[in-house]
Amino acid sequence: MPSNTSVINPDTTVNESQWKSLKQFTSARIAIGRAGNSIPTQELLGFQLDHARAIDAVHKALDVEVLKKQLMESEATRFATSDAPIVVNSKARDRMVYLQRPDLGRQLEEMSWENLKAHSLNHDKKYDLAIVIGDGLSSTAIQNHALPVVERLAQKMVSDNNHDWSLAPITIATQARVAIGDDIGECLNAKIVLILIGERPGLTSPDSMGIYMTWSPKRGAKESSRNCISNIRPEGLGYDDASNKAFYLLGESLKLQISGIELKDRSSVSDDKAVPAIESASTANFMIAQDILK
Repeated sequence: MPSNTSVINPDTTVNESQWKSLKQFTSARIAIGRAGNSIPTQELLGFQLDHARAIDAVHKALDVEVLKKQLMESEATRFATSDAPIVVNSKARDRMVYLQRPDLGRQLEEMSWENLKAHSLNHDKKYDLAIVIGDGLSSTAIQNHALPVVERLAQKMVSDNNHDWSLAPITIATQARVAIGDDIGECLNAKIVLILIGERPGLTSPDSMGIYMTWSPKRGAKESSRNCISNIRPEGLGYDDASNKAFYLLGESLKLQISGIELKDRSSVSDDKAVPAIESASTANFMIAQDILK
């Protein structure tokens, strides 16, 4: 194992760390070296750039019209639902209120609530699924990744041989938190709501998107009633894997009529492998080697 020392690069004034080879395995800021008593200028500038990108992701407004146009022009989404996307807003009137009052971002404003209720009454049907796209804490993530995931998911629903999915109009929500999906699902009379939302930016991931799914959405639903798929982006969980997981959870939720902590994601378990049984807590402890208990 290399010692915890540094070697001086003869071509620069930067003392490089012996742990530099480990940087290939992580995007975390490790083994950055030093220049005198400080960090190298290049590393400092990189940190400042990533910090600026994270701030931009939070404060930049979602281009709703562009996203709406993309959804309407997408062949995959048109096959899944013929209705045009609906734009709604939370009770947070602007970005600063949204950041300071998370509770207001969790509920629809009254006008948006009434508009969705009117749509539901006019169509007089119960949808299987309502897909919501919310800006969340990273509009960059939604602008970049929402459409590819929705398209893949729509294709899976259209080609599903086990169920004829009834999809509500795709809803675009601004100044949105995760729980706003509960309001939208309730208004649209949907069995399941699936919200794609921008996650809190990290210094190396300003464009990470999450998906949250809730069975029988109602205002005030508990956080434990949701399933979550996170870190959706090319550098994290890819579009295909994310849509596969989402589609699996949707199918299981519709079949079992549950979601959240009661519904486990076993999408990675192959059909020829049995799911291991969960032993009684009275006879097993996952922190103790099993052969000790025998």
